[in-house]
Amino acid sequence: MSAARGHYYSGSGNAFWAFLHDAGFTRELLRPEDDVRLPEHGIGLTDLAKGIVQSHDRGLKYDVDQLLIKLHHFEPEWIAFTSKESGKAVARHLGHPAPGLGPQPWTLGPSRVFVVPSSSGANRGGPWDGRETRLSWWSELANLAMHRTNSQERGTRRFN
Repeated sequence: MSAARGHYYSGSGNAFWAFLHDAGFTRELLRPEDDVRLPEHGIGLTDLAKGIVQSHDRGLKYDVDQLLIKLHHFEPEWIAFTSKESGKAVARHLGHPAPGLGPQPWTLGPSRVFVVPSSSGANRGGPWDGRETRLSWWSELANLAMHRTNSQERGTRRFN
């Protein structure tokens, strides 16, 4: 649906935009059509696998090398994978074990890594690694990303 509409996370039932707002990343509730406004909030979006129809497709070519190029260019303090599956693909590429939700003990280029539960409506039922809500993971990421101790210049950049 997102590819057909030309905007990130625009499928019906996807809670991505609500999670961004409710976790505190944005002051207002944005819509998929507002994805171009995310840099105003210090957030960038990119695809790890272009052209996929469903995020749970298997055997996809994840372009980790292209992602690393983007990370070195933008130098975000944090990168968040919006599903365990995408986090797992990158971890495997780097020789790390499959990640759980939350902050990871490894970095990706210059960025610390956090895995949040998928915002897809298909992921409403959990489990979410011991937490009652998906939003609690998104809120933890917002707290880490927005209350950092790095320099002011680097502290204004986030990447999702």
